[in-house]
Amino acid sequence: MSRAPAPDGPAELHQEQHRRFRDPAQLAAQWAGAGEADPRSFEHRARGPWWDILDELRITLLVTREHEHLVLALRGGPAGSRVSYLSLPHPSGLAVDRDRRVVHVASTRNPNQVFDLMPVAGTLDRLDRPGPETSRELVPVRSRFYPGCLYIHDLALIGGALHANAVGENAVVRLLDDGRVERAWWPRCIEADGPPMFGRNHIQLNSIAAGADLDGSYFSASSARMTGRRPGHLNYPVDGQGVIFSGATREPMATGLTRPHSARLDRGTVWVDNSGYGQLGVALDGRFEPVASLPGWTRGLCILGDLAIVGTSRVIPRYRAYAPGLDVEASHCGLHAVELKTGAIRASLTWPFGNQIFAIDWLPSDVSGGFPWLASRPRPGRTGDLFYSFETELDR
Repeated sequence: MSRAPAPDGPAELHQEQHRRFRDPAQLAAQWAGAGEADPRSFEHRARGPWWDILDELRITLLVTREHEHLVLALRGGPAGSRVSYLSLPHPSGLAVDRDRRVVHVASTRNPNQVFDLMPVAGTLDRLDRPGPETSRELVPVRSRFYPGCLYIHDLALIGGALHANAVGENAVVRLLDDGRVERAWWPRCIEADGPPMFGRNHIQLNSIAAGADLDGSYFSASSARMTGRRPGHLNYPVDGQGVIFSGATREPMATGLTRPHSARLDRGTVWVDNSGYGQLGVALDGRFEPVASLPGWTRGLCILGDLAIVGTSRVIPRYRAYAPGLDVEASHCGLHAVELKTGAIRASLTWPFGNQIFAIDWLPSDVSGGFPWLASRPRPGRTGDLFYSFETELDR
């Protein structure tokens, strides 16, 4: 990263320092580059009744696009579509506590962070600067820092407590409110040679299908045994090696997947993205049963009644061997509304300049309309006014 030319003297240096960190986006994300989103990242194409589906479901859909450092909020409605965003460093896992109206987002750089977001409930009564009208935008209210070696991926609420995949430890951890981390679960295979192997990523334990408790939950991984080849190695074997672990037995309950992601538990059924083949399907009778095939690396899954919202990503060229069942060049970055019973795609939204989707979740649209930053038109003055005097339900 190139540095700006050094100011000539003390006065110029002080003026430059005075100008820094004036953009609320930088302060909200704790990142100097947060105000530099490329407009091409938001260009999109809808196929079918995409926005009507969101409007009918009355949801604001939240999507993390990790390599583009964006969290998007999508909402349909009579006034048209609304696309808004928050810039965060490499956002990955996403979990919405709809009872408490808190959105948790993992920011997986070194150090790892977890941001907590809440809707704006109003603005403080001020004489110097009137507060703007709000759409109950989501704003950060807290962030917590964790060691980078945890390599946090998925987030999930289990028994009301926030849990995460610590991929770097081959384990699932509980993230406590005071900032501490507790190892909560791990598969039996990492105990093959004695004590559990927490010191290095061996199996890419990367998603949580959350149940009422850990025993009633399920977890996806790229393999069920430790070998000398590890995730990230280009010769790491993936085809058919992926599994779904049972929380109760700590053993595989389904095998034969290829780089699975985004396992989700719905009405007793474990749904999962079989990423290396671009599929959505179920873990059934010890195996993976595909339901739909999609145009890209499937990752990100949200189930809404009889409909699933599934993300597809481009394949990172370096890891094309991890996608043996995909046409790598034809892969798209997008979202797809898939009928669970038939596998039919009802509608899609794609981003021609998009790259990687990680997680998908939702809030009722009357709880929040999205983020303060609109993709269609920047409003720096209004955003500054909002952050000057916002209050959340915590303040009331």
